[in-house]
Amino acid sequence: MSQKKILVAIDGSEHSHLIVDKAIAYARLFDVTILLVYCHRKFPSILGQPYRDEEISAIMNESEKVISPFLKRIKDAELAVEERVMEEPAGAVISDIARIEKCELIIMGSRGLTNLKGLIIGSVTNRVLQTAPCSVLVVR
Repeated sequence: MSQKKILVAIDGSEHSHLIVDKAIAYARLFDVTILLVYCHRKFPSILGQPYRDEEISAIMNESEKVISPFLKRIKDAELAVEERVMEEPAGAVISDIARIEKCELIIMGSRGLTNLKGLIIGSVTNRVLQTAPCSVLVVR
């Protein structure tokens, strides 16, 4: 039998620290693996070589810088963790990843880096709430 998982979506914002804190608490409580998901900006499609490769390398390095501190915190808490770094928009892939990985729960923020004044709930969160194959915990 495979280990149960909770998907934890981060975007590198300050709010991501609260999301990971909540995920660590839930992972300890329910003895599950944390599946840490980060979606970076799209790779350029119209740049020629070697500029395209340089831009892809820069995006991947930036993604590594964002996700590394969160991976470290989870590993320091002695919890099982996997990571997925995705190119697609977060709203389009979080539910799909949760479905494919058979996650028990999705933990994400109410708003992230695209925090718009007056918005009750972020567009990514709203989309995940509508399409998720499992329960979603929205951290404020």
